[in-house]
Amino acid sequence: MSTPAPSVPEPSRELLQRAAAVRRSAMALGQLGDGDRQQALGAMADALEAARASILAANQEDLAAAAADGLAPALIARLKLDGPKLDGAIAGVRQVAELADPLGRRQLHTELDRGLVLERVTVPLGVVGVIFEARPDAVMQIAALAIRSGNGAILKGGREAARSCAAILEALQSGLAASRVEAEALALLTSREESLALLKLDGLVDLIIPRGSNALVRFIQDNTRIPVLGHADGICHLYVDAAADPSEALRVALDAKTQYPAACNAIETLLVHEAIAATFLPPAIEAFTAASVELRGDPAACGHGVAAAASEADWSTEYSDLILAVKVVADLEEAIAHIGRYGSRHTDAICTTDPVAAERFLAAVDSAGVYLNCSTRFADGFRYGFGAEVGISTQTLPPRGPVGLEGLVTYRYRLRGEGHIAADYARGERHFSHRPLPL
Repeated sequence: MSTPAPSVPEPSRELLQRAAAVRRSAMALGQLGDGDRQQALGAMADALEAARASILAANQEDLAAAAADGLAPALIARLKLDGPKLDGAIAGVRQVAELADPLGRRQLHTELDRGLVLERVTVPLGVVGVIFEARPDAVMQIAALAIRSGNGAILKGGREAARSCAAILEALQSGLAASRVEAEALALLTSREESLALLKLDGLVDLIIPRGSNALVRFIQDNTRIPVLGHADGICHLYVDAAADPSEALRVALDAKTQYPAACNAIETLLVHEAIAATFLPPAIEAFTAASVELRGDPAACGHGVAAAASEADWSTEYSDLILAVKVVADLEEAIAHIGRYGSRHTDAICTTDPVAAERFLAAVDSAGVYLNCSTRFADGFRYGFGAEVGISTQTLPPRGPVGLEGLVTYRYRLRGEGHIAADYARGERHFSHRPLPL
């Protein structure tokens, strides 16, 4: 018997006041110059380093509680925030500070008529609400991107990361206190009721970004009028073509599955061309087995040594674990068709030395990321040079893939005239020139 979905409560007065404070601070933040926002990120990074011991201690408490509660290994892996991971997150904050200013960019500049000039300029979204499970490092990533792009942020982590998130946000706000950015531009929600009520803050929140399970994303999409950016599944594929370099393909496949299996950009299905299966699969099976990966294959894959049979459900399952479905396909077109049927439009890759096959795959697979001869694990904002990411979007409308600063800005049309009126053009007394001007 399925558990009924929770109802979405009305926001409390206290939550409305906090959200309004974030919005006021965001409006002030959006008026600050590039240097002020860069300085704020530097102060945030310094504060995180100063609070290093308390952040790591809080995470150890979260990990101990999670282990006692029997939290799934994949979630524990995401929850863990050790020294190197914290160092990387702090470096990410500093990297975001050094990125080009996303605000005030003129995208269009047109003289509609003499003295009547139109421009389109990038501006902040306003306030983003981000709901995520585990991954306390997401607080640092999202806060850095929000402040750099002139936006306020309301954050809600899972209860399993509550201590870590609170310690991180305290450090971030103390950093902002040493800058011109108001500390109230960042807020952390702590209860499940608040996270549900967040979905009803249309008018105060401009975008919701869920980072978590399929169920979490679907629930949010179904229960808010606020635009939602995110992805529900990370069912990624690697196709080993007949013309693949076997050793290179195996190296890519192992990294794509085992480097961090809990990540949404880890592969869940390995597709192998039948012409290379007999030579590629036996050493691949040996290597994956040595890496503690459980393989589940179709009949042809089992015929080449995969021990367990795959079910129909395996092709559409995001394991987030050391489990990999393996299928032997007749040709490139069958691989593309399989990805089209079972994939989540996240990230898919091909290994091949055939340029025709490569270009066909890159053009035909409709995913946010389509790769040639490299691991799907590169689908990441930090690795793309974004400094960090607020999430990954698998929707076809932009932004798509890892979402960095460009996904947190919109644009505004500005029209400057000299007493121009539309009636003059309607009567034919004046005429539009639509002359492009330099950006």
